[in-house]
Amino acid sequence: MSLPATASDYRALARRRLPRFLFDYIDGGAGEERTLAANVDDFAGVRIRQRVLVDTSRVDTGAVLLGESCALPLALAPVGLAGMMARRGEARAARVAEEAGVPFTLSTVGVCPLPEVAAARGAPFWFQLYMLRDRGAVEVILDAAWAAGCRTLVFTVDLPLPGPRHRDTRNGLGATGLKASLLRATQVLARPRWVWDVALRGRPLRFGCLESQLPGARSLDDFKAWVDAQFDPGVTWRDIDWLRARWRGRILLKGILDVDDARAAVNAGVEGIVVSNHGGRQLDSVASGIRALPKIAAAVGDAAEILVDGGVRSGTDLFKALALGARGALIGRGWIWALAGAGEAGLRDYLDTVQRELRLTMTLAGVTRTADIDASHLDSD
Repeated sequence: MSLPATASDYRALARRRLPRFLFDYIDGGAGEERTLAANVDDFAGVRIRQRVLVDTSRVDTGAVLLGESCALPLALAPVGLAGMMARRGEARAARVAEEAGVPFTLSTVGVCPLPEVAAARGAPFWFQLYMLRDRGAVEVILDAAWAAGCRTLVFTVDLPLPGPRHRDTRNGLGATGLKASLLRATQVLARPRWVWDVALRGRPLRFGCLESQLPGARSLDDFKAWVDAQFDPGVTWRDIDWLRARWRGRILLKGILDVDDARAAVNAGVEGIVVSNHGGRQLDSVASGIRALPKIAAAVGDAAEILVDGGVRSGTDLFKALALGARGALIGRGWIWALAGAGEAGLRDYLDTVQRELRLTMTLAGVTRTADIDASHLDSD
């Protein structure tokens, strides 16, 4: 027996508690998962410059992200189907994030509806949007997000179509027919604790933000079929203008890896960019977020706020992201592993650990404010 100490420990707990198809859904990536691995490996290759005899008696991990004061420069990334990984997962994560002093981002394809998340969290939260073919549905969703108190919109731009996720195929996720159904049923029956806590006590299991669009839907399969038909590969920069005309708050574009696209985002007037490859879940063999970050940061400068995601697991990773030009980072897998593996207490402890790691890294690197972390704190040799 042991107590979890790292994101990897919570990953192991989540693996033991979730049916395999759900664990692989959050754990896996596109293709041969080379980019998925690079997201983590490239962080490991960044070296920090350690300094001594610097007064670090007062280290402040606080930051301001998109106009919000935060306890550390971190936000919880949108995770689809989080309410399948833990009972009412989005609402519970939103509550813990508020306690920790960091933003929470609700996914368009989350299980908990906007009002439930708003009730669980007193502070405003962020909302992640996928552009749908049905623009009328998008307008309804935007209005509901605004009414729920969301003022920051995270618009995901790297999903014109879903990437090839072979683990999902092997597990029969989204497939029809007797063989696929039996495969998933076998995996579910192997996790009776999940069945009781999530499948039974966690109902209703629907795409909460899309309920108004599909009042007759009875299962996640009904919602998924509708969403699959709504992916729109025809979305262009013109749609950013359309979105800006309908959203009164701040807009973050999530899924930028190219310098030219970053400049185009600035020209489109968005407030921020998330340097991201969708957690390695879209196009395999593209650059990791941390590798793409420095060039984009140099090209954009202060014209837009830059965040990064993909492979961020610890406070040390967070320090490296800031040193390479990000204002902050988003964590996805880390928080959902912690919540799925150990509930709210696990997520609370994980975020506390990230903050302690960041504070310790800052102390040993000789820097007392997150705003002062830059490339001078990295070992260039």
